Amino acid sequence: MSPRRTPAVLGTAALLTLPLTSAPALADDEPVEQIVNGDFSDGTSGWWGTPQIELTVTEDEVLCVEVPGGTSDPWEVIVGQNDVPLVAGESYTFSFTASGTAERPVRALVQEAVDPWRTELDERPVLTPEMGGYEYVFTAGADHDAAQVAFQVGGAADPWTLCLDDVSLLGGAEPPVYVPDTGPRVRVNQVGYLPQGPKNATVVTDAADPLPWSLADADGTVVATGDTVPRGLDDTSGQNVHTIGFGHVTTPGEGYTLTADGETSHPFGIGADPYRSLATDALEFYYTQRSGIEILDGIAPGYAREAGHAGVAPNRGDTEVTCHPSTPCDYSLDVSGGWYDAGDHGKYVVNGGISVHQLMSVYERAHAAPTGDPERVGDSTLAVPERDNGVPDVLDEARWEMEFLLSMQVPAGEELAGMAHHKVHDERWTGLPLMPAADPQPRYLHAPSTAATLNLAATAAQCSRVFAPYDAEFAATCLTAAETAWDAARAHPDRYAEVGGEGGGPYNDDEVADEFYWAAAELYLATGAAEYEEAVTSSELHTADVFTADGFDWRWTAPLGRLQLATVPNGLPDREAVRASVVEGAEQYADAAADHPYGLAYAPASGVFAWGSNGLVLNNLVVVATAYDIDGDTRFRDAVLEGMDYILGRNALNSSYVTGYGTAYTENQHSRWYAHQLDPSLPNPPPGTLSGGPNSDTATWDPIAQANLDGCAPQFCHIDDIDSWATNELTINWNSTLAWVSAFAADQGDAAPPAESTCEVDYRVHGTWEGGATTQVVVRNTGGEALADWTLAWSFPGSQTVREHWSTNLTQSGRAVTAHALDWNAEIGAGDEVTFGFTGSRGPGPNASPERFTLNGSVCR
Repeated sequence: MSPRRTPAVLGTAALLTLPLTSAPALADDEPVEQIVNGDFSDGTSGWWGTPQIELTVTEDEVLCVEVPGGTSDPWEVIVGQNDVPLVAGESYTFSFTASGTAERPVRALVQEAVDPWRTELDERPVLTPEMGGYEYVFTAGADHDAAQVAFQVGGAADPWTLCLDDVSLLGGAEPPVYVPDTGPRVRVNQVGYLPQGPKNATVVTDAADPLPWSLADADGTVVATGDTVPRGLDDTSGQNVHTIGFGHVTTPGEGYTLTADGETSHPFGIGADPYRSLATDALEFYYTQRSGIEILDGIAPGYAREAGHAGVAPNRGDTEVTCHPSTPCDYSLDVSGGWYDAGDHGKYVVNGGISVHQLMSVYERAHAAPTGDPERVGDSTLAVPERDNGVPDVLDEARWEMEFLLSMQVPAGEELAGMAHHKVHDERWTGLPLMPAADPQPRYLHAPSTAATLNLAATAAQCSRVFAPYDAEFAATCLTAAETAWDAARAHPDRYAEVGGEGGGPYNDDEVADEFYWAAAELYLATGAAEYEEAVTSSELHTADVFTADGFDWRWTAPLGRLQLATVPNGLPDREAVRASVVEGAEQYADAAADHPYGLAYAPASGVFAWGSNGLVLNNLVVVATAYDIDGDTRFRDAVLEGMDYILGRNALNSSYVTGYGTAYTENQHSRWYAHQLDPSLPNPPPGTLSGGPNSDTATWDPIAQANLDGCAPQFCHIDDIDSWATNELTINWNSTLAWVSAFAADQGDAAPPAESTCEVDYRVHGTWEGGATTQVVVRNTGGEALADWTLAWSFPGSQTVREHWSTNLTQSGRAVTAHALDWNAEIGAGDEVTFGFTGSRGPGPNASPERFTLNGSVCR
């Protein structure tokens, strides 16, 4: 983001990239030069280089270095100077001229000279063959008697030449202030609004009274006018704001703009399906996150790369990984595959758990919810290598992660057999950028944990259900692993992940009652066994209010169990109370969205926006959307759509948090391979990638956030910078909830009020036996007109398959079943009914009855 004065008031920041200008002088004294021999007039005096390079000064007194190729990290090749004094609170100008024979990014640092190498300045200019000037201003956060200036120039595949001159570090600079470019003061959903859905915008203004607004189409013709509604001071942004409601405008079109208080919004559309591409892109994100497989340009254009951690040089990869030396074991595992968790090369079971669960739930919801669309999640709907294999693509993608999770289970016969290793990642942190295939670090399994084991139990149980119609053997493998993991977790209920560590995030969690509840729920849904029903109903969380103001994520998974019990057909005795609790829990999030001038469905009790707040916002919307699926109250549906407005641009920063969506969007998420900001030869994250979003918890800030965001109001605690992992990382669990919610939004069509149901279905299982059942179905026409050539569609909840049938013609694809009228019962008169039946086979587990039926495409309620 470029600096620009806006109505937003932020605290003083400590880092800003500026154009090359002369350094400011102190009022009484000239600033003292901190660099020795910065013009190289005394040869290489005061400078050093890593062993593999030779420092050479030309006749023109320019330092030039032949940088070798074949290195992985920037710090493998360094030119530096030590013993640089810095004073805390003093602002400095750091400048130099440099060139590179290839357009190479270099890392320019002012930092501690010893481990942990805390930085005061960290910039990544891209050098060109022509000498160019670079200047940066920073404020030192600590006193240093002997800091270090370093130019890290490694990480290139091919050799190149660096030339450097005029290196200077001067105090007395004007302290920098970071002010984000927030664009026009009228904030909208930059992607678009559904024609019959809510349409709201926010205006940042000092005005106390209502202001006139106008809505113009792409031709500039004003199509609607009105007055704003003053909302006063918004605590989450520190802004005085008004809101605009224009829901009465329903004409589809692109290029609409809103104007108020002399400002005109970014353009947006009104259309019946602005979310379909987002729902697809949010899922296709996972292919380019895959580990252990070559990413093909033909599938993901612009994102091709070698397979990462595939057991070849320069690292041992993930095909034979043993335990970390701190918790040794006498075995190794092939844990290749799966998804890289975030912007690093680590893979974590607890974060993989909620992520793969939500992808499988995208599939489940499409088959079970009143507005679900099974065809939208079918085979050949995503750009993945497994297209056209007869399996829904979203499940193909989920399987890539599930097979990794299964591989993390401790083998039989070993100590802690059946538990799951918490994570696998590098021995030490690596730098940016670094392609997965070039990672030189050894990899280790980290100790098994109860939380990881229960994540495996929950997701493997869900896997056994969703894969049953497509791969019975894999489904059985999943169920065996789930039950083994459950038993192991019960035997070891308090093995918690280590705190801290090197090379990867800890993902520590010392409260696992929620994981026990979620796993029990999934195992009950998969098996119907009394053991798991008892574990569900005896849990103190079963009747607790699990939908907290702070939302849910990988650390708090009880809501996942509650949502599954509410939506997946099952015979739990108190299921109606479970469903009612979801609706009750959704009320607070819907109310928050309605009350907030930015439509924000997130009101944490502390007022502090947590790391990954966008993921929490979207998980709250999952609860609200599920409430709509349960009771059909359009207030919940509209709250979800308005909540998406915040994610897609109607926020204090006036930025869409999804790459490629909107006019102004985040595109520099923290990543080692989507690193265009650092290396122009690399791409930005693919379209549909969610940024973690505002984080006002200063205890978790990175150096970029610390330097730039001091004193920020919560919504302003975000910066679109690749080095700000605390506010701008990407993760698989944030994208999974984006995929879920955008799929829900895509299913809402134009958001017209749901049509009145004109049918009822009575689905009765009359007899069951080992592996089979007989079912009778009665279809009633409750409308006022006859139905001709009727078809009734539903999806089986589990592994049921149709065999013989009568009084209809039944066809089945996967779990989706369609009953077709015969000639003699092709018409159902108004108030009449038809009856048909079938026998079917079923695998292990309950023979739960479907709950969603459509007659000639209309939902029967």
